[in-house]
Amino acid sequence: MNDAPGRPEPEDHTARIERPGAALPPVPDPVGAAVRRRRRAEGGTDPELAARARAAAGLPPVEPDPPVRTHPTTYDDGTDDGTDDGPDVGADDAHDGSVSADAPTQRFAGAGPEGSGDPMPPVADGPTADGSDRSVPPARSRRRPARTFGRAAGLTVLGAVVPGSGLLAAGWRRSGAAVLAVFAVLVAGLLWLATAGQRTAVRAAVDPQVLLGVMVGTGVLALLWIAVVVLGYRLLRPRGLTRAQQGAGALLVLLLVAGVATPAVTAVRLAGAQRGLVDTLFAGGTSATVEEPADPVNPFGDKERVNVLLLGGDGGEGREGVRTDTVIVASIETATGETTLLSLPRNLEDLPFPEGTELAELFPDGFDAGAESESLLNAVYRNGPALYPDALGAPSDDPGADWLKLGVGEALGLPIDYYVLVNLDGFSQLVDALGGITVNVNYYVPVGGEPTLRILPDSYIAPGPDQEMDGATALAFARGRFGLSDYQRMDRQRCVLDAIVAAADPVTLLTRYQQLAATTSDIVATDIPQSVLDDFVDLAFLVKDAEIRSVVFDDTVIQPAYPDYDRIRALVQQALGAAPAAPSSAPSESAAPTTSAPTSAPSSAPTTGTPSSSSPAVADVADACAYDPAAAQAAIQAGEPPTRG
Repeated sequence: MNDAPGRPEPEDHTARIERPGAALPPVPDPVGAAVRRRRRAEGGTDPELAARARAAAGLPPVEPDPPVRTHPTTYDDGTDDGTDDGPDVGADDAHDGSVSADAPTQRFAGAGPEGSGDPMPPVADGPTADGSDRSVPPARSRRRPARTFGRAAGLTVLGAVVPGSGLLAAGWRRSGAAVLAVFAVLVAGLLWLATAGQRTAVRAAVDPQVLLGVMVGTGVLALLWIAVVVLGYRLLRPRGLTRAQQGAGALLVLLLVAGVATPAVTAVRLAGAQRGLVDTLFAGGTSATVEEPADPVNPFGDKERVNVLLLGGDGGEGREGVRTDTVIVASIETATGETTLLSLPRNLEDLPFPEGTELAELFPDGFDAGAESESLLNAVYRNGPALYPDALGAPSDDPGADWLKLGVGEALGLPIDYYVLVNLDGFSQLVDALGGITVNVNYYVPVGGEPTLRILPDSYIAPGPDQEMDGATALAFARGRFGLSDYQRMDRQRCVLDAIVAAADPVTLLTRYQQLAATTSDIVATDIPQSVLDDFVDLAFLVKDAEIRSVVFDDTVIQPAYPDYDRIRALVQQALGAAPAAPSSAPSESAAPTTSAPTSAPSSAPTTGTPSSSSPAVADVADACAYDPAAAQAAIQAGEPPTRG
């Protein structure tokens, strides 16, 4: 170093002075060089050059006073001083000596050029080596939980239960939020369908196209759900798992996938069974008595009532053909859903037919097939089409039902719109598919037996409340009439139907629906077309909340062998509230149909007293099916009737 006065000190040559025994390697720092040039242009002193000058002169470096800091200090070599006043950087951050973009960084250099010992303040602006801007205050880093197998497993389960939550926990915020939003919409939709949207749900259940869409949509959603579960686990699992943890994780994912797939497969199978039932049962076959609605949007039009003929056909073993021992007309008011069930006895004779039809020309005095037993109401379904196959004048898939629709409608003075036939031959299968039914028994009911041949029953169903019956017992309960009247059997059949409805709770339908659907398609026939199912759904919801009444035309009102059809029609209109009281011209002093269950031993006819001649006796269906302790006790005291054994 030259100490001569007046001689200028060479500029920046101190950076190239070598210390004895050591060489200073060049430090490439393009960003630092830019900073030094800027400071020289501003007239400042470069602290780094000053430090090198002091080192070349053999002077000790000046240690700066440590500043007050609230964050860990990161020096130029990538190390920190161990101070940790804030959250740690998560385990996912790189540990290669670089500084996180979220971590605050303060750089300090040596003393000033004159060795005053004053520390240089941190650089407040300008780019750093990694391209970040020092002028922007760094955000405070957040602590991330350490990745563990237990945490990954728990979040994977949560992601399977609530799709999208696992992706959110893994840091896939947009994807997780999107999946979670879709899941929330689906849950809200299902809740609405189960509550306020029940009518919409039932409408969808009778639409084959909607059911097909449900099947496809359920399958697609299940696959996406499974993909979300698998992806969530792959993102959440930590590295370095042991083989046991890997196996446990794979097993967990398989169980979760099964938990998603099983209900989805069940839903698809149920929708498929329902679609098959609708396509089979409401196939829209050919009918001689059903006309296409003038307005497909409003098929019922301005009809005040819709009348459906309910038939119970008995075509079991040992019986030739099908005999409709149960004949009931459900007359439903379209505005309110109020329903009146009109029951005709199976042994009604001389069934009339509408004027102007070929059937009326063939049977001007009512249906007559020769023998009296073959001319009863329950024989029309089988014998009419057999005698005159082309009498309807139009093709029909079920001509017997069309014969009865025309005849029963004329007898009651009501146009019959549709029919539903339940064949008792498969009736027991339906009851078994439901897991049995529960009915009240007020008198001994025969099992088997043939009154016309005087063959005694094999056994009896004893009186008692809330009796559980399987299919075979329920069928015997509905059929038995040895020593009893047809009206008692009609009452029991209505009770059995009521018990079937009661047994068809949601849980039973869900768990046994495929069996029920298959059984129903085998034993039920109807001419209700698919085009009116939506309107029947709306009507059914009205019926559910309305009153259901029953009118039975028994032998206290009519004489089945010589019926007065004019009086029957008048009583029907009176029961429906559409006409004044019918004139008293019945063969019995009691001019009203009765509806109650029997209140005495089997030998007694069912009655509720002598009804007024001005109005028919109309009662709630449940009244006839209620348990009557007095009648049951009287039957028990009288003893069980004789049997074949």
